[in-house]
Amino acid sequence: MFRRSWRHTAAVATVALLALSSVTACGDDSSDAKDLSENRAGAMENYAAGTQFKATEPLSFSVLYNNHPNYPLKNDWLFWKELTARTNVTLEPVAVPLSDYNQKRSLLIGAGDAPLLIPKTYPPDVHAYVSSGAILPVSDYLDLMPNLKDKIEKWNLKPELDTLRQADGKFYLLPGVHEKPWHEYSLVVRTDILDELGLEIPKTWDELYTVLKAMKAKYPDVYPFSDRYSQPNPAGNLLNLLAVSHGLEGAGWNFQHVSWNAGAQKFEYTAATEHYRHVLEYLNKLVAEKLLDPESFTQTDDLARQKLANSKSFVISGNAQALVNDYRPDLAATNPKAKITKIPLPVGPAGEINPASRLENGMMISSKARDSKNFVAMMQFVDWLWYSDEGQMFARWGVEGTTYVKDATGKAGLAEDVDMIGLNPGAPKHLQKDFGFANGVFAYGGRPELVQAFFSAEEQEFQKVMNARTPKSPPPPYPLTDEEREQVSLWETPLKDHVYQATLQFALGQRDLAQWDAYVTELKSKNMDAYLDTVNKAYERYRDEHK
Repeated sequence: MFRRSWRHTAAVATVALLALSSVTACGDDSSDAKDLSENRAGAMENYAAGTQFKATEPLSFSVLYNNHPNYPLKNDWLFWKELTARTNVTLEPVAVPLSDYNQKRSLLIGAGDAPLLIPKTYPPDVHAYVSSGAILPVSDYLDLMPNLKDKIEKWNLKPELDTLRQADGKFYLLPGVHEKPWHEYSLVVRTDILDELGLEIPKTWDELYTVLKAMKAKYPDVYPFSDRYSQPNPAGNLLNLLAVSHGLEGAGWNFQHVSWNAGAQKFEYTAATEHYRHVLEYLNKLVAEKLLDPESFTQTDDLARQKLANSKSFVISGNAQALVNDYRPDLAATNPKAKITKIPLPVGPAGEINPASRLENGMMISSKARDSKNFVAMMQFVDWLWYSDEGQMFARWGVEGTTYVKDATGKAGLAEDVDMIGLNPGAPKHLQKDFGFANGVFAYGGRPELVQAFFSAEEQEFQKVMNARTPKSPPPPYPLTDEEREQVSLWETPLKDHVYQATLQFALGQRDLAQWDAYVTELKSKNMDAYLDTVNKAYERYRDEHK
C-alpha cells in the first residue's frame, strides 16, 4: 500500500544497479567524512541506535515532497506537529505532484535548487546525478547513522547495498531496507472453480498447466487464464513471474538485460538464455492449447478485468490491492457466489525462492548539505525517522492514543475513529488524509510485522508462505564507468525492442521456436555480445580489484 507498483519496484533491480564492495569498503571512511568539526550544530553528542533523536536547537530542513493525489499535502497534519515536538526539527516540504515528480526533481537538481532531502528516488535514477557532484556520496557518512548501520549488520544487507555502489566505490542513495523480502505479485485464481473440479491450488507452474487443462475441459468456450498488465510491455507481469521462477533476474515489465549464471560465473543476456526459451515454450504451449488468452499479451487491464468478472476467465495476475479493490468487487457485482484468492508464486526450475529485493526506493541528499553547520544533526534526523524502529513506527502508525492503540500484548491497532484501507469502514477520519501518517514519502521498510501492519490476514498468510522460501541472492557487482554506462545505454533500447517483438511472436506461435538460433543471431547484430562483454569486463575488474 505504501510501496510502488511492481512496475516501479522492478526498477529497484534494474540492470543499471551497480556495485562495489562492502558497506565499510574504500570510500566509506574518507577523510572528508571525518572532518565534521564545523558541521555539528544541533547534533546530539551521544546519539546511538535506539536513542530518540532530538536536535539540541530548533532546526529546519527542506525536503522534496511527492504529493500523492490519494492524500494531498496538508500543512496542519499531526505528522508535522508531532515530528517537530519529538525531534526539534521542522521539515519544509517542496511539494511536487506525483505525476511530475521525476521531471521536477531533475530540473531542481540541474538548476542547483534541489531541497536538502530528496526522497522517493529509485536506484537507477541516481546514476544521472553522480558525475555532476550534485548529490552526496552517502556511504561516506554511515557512521553518523547508527540505526541504519545496525540494520545493515543484523539483517546482513551488505550484498544488497553493494548493488548500489558506483564505479568510485561509493553509493549515493539511502534506500528503504526490509528485514525480509516482500514479494507482491502472483496469480489470482477462482477457488470456487477449483472446488467444483476437485482441484488443489497449484503449487508449481506445471501444476498450473494441469489445472488450466481441467478448467478448459469443463468450460471449453472459456480461456481459463486471461491476464492484465500487458501495456506497455507484452504480458508484463506474467513474463516477469515466469522469468524469476526460472532463476532469471527479470523480464516483462521488469526486463533485465543480464542475468547471473552462477555455474559459469558470468553474466548472460537474459532473453537469449535457455531459461528464457523455456519460458516462451511454456507460454506457447498455453496459447496453442487455448489455455491462455492470446489477448493477454496486448489487452487493457479493464478488458482483462471484464473477462474475469463475466466468468470468461478464471485466472489472472495481481497483488493484494488488485484482489481486494478490483477482482472481488467486480465479481461481487456479477457472480456473488464466486470466490477468488491470490496464490503463492508458483514454483519453477529455480526452486522455492522469494525473488523480491530487500531494498526499495530511498533518499538522495543534496551535496549542499555537507557544507551546512547542521549536517551531522540532519544525518542523525534522517537516521532516526527513516531507519530507527521508533521513527518507522511513528511514520507509519502515528501517535498512540490518537491514531492507534495497543492491546494487552502490545500489538498496535487503529483507533476506532481512524480508517486505513478499509480496516475501519465508516470511521470519520483517515490515517493518511487527515493525519499525514502512513505516507509513502516517510513510511517504508522495516521488520515484517511493521511493513505488514495494514495487510489483511489473508495477505499476511501469503507473505508468511513467501518468506519461508529462500531469498534470491542478488547478482554480483559490475560497476560501470560513466563512459561504459553511456555506451550500453545506446544499445539497450534496440535490444529491448527486439526482445519484446520476438517474445510476442514466439509466445503466440507467429514465429516457430525452431528459429531460436536465428533470433539469438539477430540480438547479436544489435550489439548483444558487446553489451555482455562490457558488463562481464566490469564484473571481472571489480572481482580482481577486491580479491
